[in-house]
This record gives sequence, structure tokens and C-alpha cells, in this order.
Amino acid sequence: MSSGYWKGRDVAVTGGASFIGSHLVSALVERGAHVRVADDFRSGRPENLDDARAFGEVEILRGDLHDPAVAASACAGAHTVFHLAADHGGRGYVDLCQAGPAGNLALDMGVFRAAMGAGVTKVVFASSGCVYPTFLQMDVDRSVSLREEDVGPPYQPDQMYGWAKLSAELALQALTRELGLQAVSCRYFSVYGPRALEDHALMAMIARAFVGADPFEVWGDGTQIRSWTYVDDIVEGTILAAELISDASAVNIGSTEAVTVREAVMTTLAISGRRTEIVLRPDMPVGPRNRVADCERARRLLGWTPRTPFAEGLRRTIAWYFATHDREQVRRLLDAGALFKFAATRDRASKARPAARPGSRVTPLVP
Repeated sequence: MSSGYWKGRDVAVTGGASFIGSHLVSALVERGAHVRVADDFRSGRPENLDDARAFGEVEILRGDLHDPAVAASACAGAHTVFHLAADHGGRGYVDLCQAGPAGNLALDMGVFRAAMGAGVTKVVFASSGCVYPTFLQMDVDRSVSLREEDVGPPYQPDQMYGWAKLSAELALQALTRELGLQAVSCRYFSVYGPRALEDHALMAMIARAFVGADPFEVWGDGTQIRSWTYVDDIVEGTILAAELISDASAVNIGSTEAVTVREAVMTTLAISGRRTEIVLRPDMPVGPRNRVADCERARRLLGWTPRTPFAEGLRRTIAWYFATHDREQVRRLLDAGALFKFAATRDRASKARPAARPGSRVTPLVP
């Protein structure tokens, strides 16, 4: 695809003030697109769009996309709609809250209908590794590379969040097959980077290192495996998918580097220059044990492979976090339960997380 594909093109990004969305908006504006951001700013932040505004003008539509009028306004006149808006959170939220993510079922279909009504050419949907069957992800002792074709009967996605993402993918396939909409679903894997919030695992590790937490609490037994993916790679893969895939099929956008939680913790502490003890909390939500992306389809169709090694992306993210945050504010945030999105979630979680006892496993940091 030519480098001028986006120049002068009208684009809408739902959830565009969020962590991933704001990086995507910056990349699109830099490529010459006219971008409208639709966001209710519950988790997105106006300042996240400062970089995008440095490249060009960004139209902002503040409103709840559950409202059909807001969804219609968001899509009006757009050639491409990047649908990133969602009720989401980290592992604690995915495991302990089902009602919030269930609302994504209506949100996604509302946006898709609005896009169809507005004559939008293409919808790019931000899906998730949570659509993959959990029974494929429970063994940490074998190599796992989740392929796009692994999603199918018997479906067993990750909690209601995964069900909603899967339902949206299937809905887009039906709209494409029966009504001619062009679409693609991008399955993101464990995204991290500047502007990410502390309710996701890697950012929680960085926040704890930042405040000098001692002991250093880690959810699970540390053997869980993830393919953490740096946000710049996510954005690049998403834009290429928007340019090159139109049949509503799904493509993995994720790192192929398998990293255990323990390895992530040790690397975070080493980069941060911290020495502490690690307290493992197997009583806390951990999700699937082994989730790693196979990105052969992205390489073949998009010419895309992740470029950022985990240690390098983590170094960049830590540098950003340490330079932009206040230690006392972060400490108060963590004390207030920042790892859980809403108060109701924190209340439920508090009943499930007894205080660390002498019997809790404590692992000394090995330099």
C-alpha cells in the first residue's frame, strides 16, 4: 500500500483518547488523515491527544457511544472507522466483573450499525487474545502459539470480555458476507507502553517499582506466560490491517516473545534499579496460564512482524512512567486499589484477597 493511503482521508477512532487509541490517532494524523475522536473520557484523557495535535487538527466528539445519535455522529462522513471503545480493564476486572464487559455487546453492534448507516467503507475492530479458547492456554510446560484458526467450535473465550469480542468478530463477518461491509478484526495481545494505566499487569509492576514497594506483590505463582506487545507495534499492525484486509477475517497483532510473569518482574526491577522481595499471590486473578500469539498470518498478509523486544519496550515504558508520575500520587493510587477498575470490583476483590500471611511464598530477588 502506498505511503499516501491516509492522506486527506476521513477517519473516526472510537475510544481515541485511550491508551492505544491515542497512539493510533497520532499515527493516523501524522500520515495525513483527518481524524475524529469519539470518546466518553471515562478512561481516556484529553492530554493523551496532545501529541496528535502537534501533527495536525483532531476533531473531538465527547459522548457515550451507546447512544445511537452519538454513534451516528462519530461515523458520519468517515471512510474508515477504527472501533477501539470498550468497557475494559486488567486481569482483576476481566475475572471479577462480567456485567460491564457484557455492555460491549450492545456498544459494538451500535457502532457497526451506525457505520453501515453512514456509508462507512471499512470498520477496523480492536479485538483481543481473549477470544481464544482458554483450554488451549492452561499448560505452561509446552510451547503455545495461538493461531487465528484456533477460534471456532467449541468456543471457550476468556470470560464475558472475551465473549463480547468474539461476538463482535462474528457480527462483522456476517455484515461483510451478507451486506458488503469491509472489515478486519485485530486481535491484540497484552499491550503496554506510555499512557497505559496501572490496572494492567505490566504497568502495575512498573508502578510498584516506581514507589519502591517492599515486599513486591505479584499475582499468581509467577509462571504465567504472556506475549507482551509494545504499543507502537500494535499501531503499525493495526494500520496495515486497515489498508490490506477487507474480508472481516481476524489477524493477530502481538509479540511472539514468550515471557513469564516472573521474568517480567525481574526485568522491571533490574531496569528500575530496585532490590526487594517478591511475594507471590496465587489467590489473586491470573487468567489463562499460557497466552502467546502466532503472527505468521500478519507476516504473510501485512508484511508485519513485531519490532520491539520486550526488554527494550519495557525500558522505554519505565523511562516514561518515572519521568511523568508523582511517587506519592502513585502510592495513593495503589493503596486505593488501582489494579481494579471500579469500586465494586475492588470490594469484591477485597473479599477474595486475604492479607499476606507468614505462609505466603516469598522469593528473594536474585541480582
